[in-house]
Amino acid sequence: MLSIALPKGSLEEQTLILFSQADLEVKKGAREYNPKINDPRISKVKILRPQEIPKYIEEEYFDLGLSGRDCILESGADVVEIADIPYGRQGAGVLKLVIAVPESSEIEKPEQIPPNSRITTEFPNITKDYFETLGIPVKIFYSYGASEAKIPELMDVVVDLTETGQTLIKNRLKIIGVILESTTRLITNKAAWENPEKRKAIEEIRTLLLGVIEARGRVLLSMNVPSDKLEDVINVLPAMKNPTISKLYGSDYLEVTTVVNKSDVNILLPKLKEKGAEDILEMVISKIIR
Repeated sequence: MLSIALPKGSLEEQTLILFSQADLEVKKGAREYNPKINDPRISKVKILRPQEIPKYIEEEYFDLGLSGRDCILESGADVVEIADIPYGRQGAGVLKLVIAVPESSEIEKPEQIPPNSRITTEFPNITKDYFETLGIPVKIFYSYGASEAKIPELMDVVVDLTETGQTLIKNRLKIIGVILESTTRLITNKAAWENPEKRKAIEEIRTLLLGVIEARGRVLLSMNVPSDKLEDVINVLPAMKNPTISKLYGSDYLEVTTVVNKSDVNILLPKLKEKGAEDILEMVISKIIR
């Protein structure tokens, strides 16, 4: 039913992990650009450069795809963004399209960039629009990679996508501005979104993917608590909503269950034990469906 385009390159590994955790495992064969997903809602899968995906979605070569917000804006594709799926090589996968100059430069903000400066970037359309908004005429040169290496001998300024900024720093560049922040978006085209059957399938897949993202960094805690210690335990227990409390059969104990951030567990568990919680279980969560 649905044809899906997935990004290759730096996002590919994490995309495959995401789909596997969503029980939509991408199985590669001898032809790795034409893998399969064993799901009745998905008829075709293609792995392509993320820069190409938005236009292919717009032109209805595919019904559904994943691509960065930066790629969508740069391509100018008219697509429907149906979910923000923040994942990447590190952390939440938030990238920044930044402006950088040599660390020795006296320029401290984009407005100080001299007219007719030479700018190297893989995002010429976004860059052009940005500097037109500032009213600064610049010369933009498309970069085929290693943009930071062209400063200062060939170029004056670099507009580049970064997650940590470390590559720019290693090349003795400093960031003086951020044009936009980008995360991975789940996109479709208007025809697929307006088709009731396809829309239902798209929404179901979106639910699975977002369920995985929501569960990352969280764990399920379950514990037994004496009735007279319940309030003490609840007072130190964070929760997504309210904890679930069930009375244990033939006992004065209650079972308390809740979801917490994994990063809080090492501090939280000793506090819970101190307040009277017993038999504490910590369990991995694969999905949280809201």
